[in-house]
Parts: sequence; structure tokens; C-alpha cells
Amino acid sequence: MHSNASVQTGALLFFLINDANQGGLMSGILYVSKETLEQMKAELQRLKTVDRPAASKAIAEAREKGDLKENAEYDAAKEAQGILEARIKKFESDLANCRILEADNIDTSKVSILTKVKITNLATNKSMVYQIVSEKEADLKLSKISVTSPIGKGLLGKKVGEVAEVTAPNGVLQFKVEEISI
Repeated sequence: MHSNASVQTGALLFFLINDANQGGLMSGILYVSKETLEQMKAELQRLKTVDRPAASKAIAEAREKGDLKENAEYDAAKEAQGILEARIKKFESDLANCRILEADNIDTSKVSILTKVKITNLATNKSMVYQIVSEKEADLKLSKISVTSPIGKGLLGKKVGEVAEVTAPNGVLQFKVEEISI
């Protein structure tokens, strides 16, 4: 898939919005940065031009080894080819549904994907800043929380001054939105 380096640099802005009412984004559309779109195209090209021929070669080599009914190597090669073809179809589908999301097009009047949000936990009066990102980018150490996490879901669509009530495993938490930026 993608290298860890691209995820660590934050270049991978790749997510699927499941709820049309959250953050004002449409359901089923894949929002990506321009860089990520290019990475996806390159990955699809590699899958088609490098991995697909390699899978076909592995099947041909396994076929040469005799009886296909008892040839575990052939079965494994066919299974690997099936997984590869599924990945190719997924990439093609994702690319067909891509929309480029640019930072200057993000509405900072409310919490949405890619916004940075300063919130205050009303129970502890502790403030923190999080960026709302895709599941693939989420990294609490970098203050990036997933749009599908309980806090991420609770904050989506909130405006400065509003309080988000988030049901978490340890009870209901209240967070006041102090600031929204990019």
C-alpha cells in the first residue's frame, strides 16, 4: 500500500465520508489531497505494471510443476492474484470517486475534516488541540484524531463556543470548542 514515510509526513489525506450530514461532506466521495491523488495513481500503475505480471508469472511457474489438483503453490499463486485484482479494483473505484480537498477550501466556521480544533474538557478544564483526520492518518501522539472516533464524531459540525457531548467508554465527556483553524 503506502509507505510509512508518506503517512508520517502527513501527505496521505485519504478518507471516506460515511455520513452525509457530518462536516457538510457528501457520502461515498473520497476526499484526498493532490499529493495523495498522485500517490494513488502511482500505486495503481505499479499494481498493474509490476505486481500483475509478477502474479501471472508465479501462476505460470506453478502450473509447470505438474498436477494442478494437488499443487499448493498454484493455489497460493491464484489466491494472491485474486487479492491483487481486488486491490486494483478498489484503487480504480476509489480514483473514480476522488475529489481533491485543498486547505484553502475548508470551511473553518465549523469543525470538519482537516481542521485543527482547540477544545477544552469541561470536567478537567484542560485544553488541547487536535486535527480531525482520516482513520488512516490518525495518530494521537501527533494530536491527530480520526473523524470516526467518538471525539471526532462528536466535534464534527460544531462551531466555536458550542459544546460537544461525547459518549466514551468512561462516560459522557463534554468538550467546548474554543478555536477552529487549518
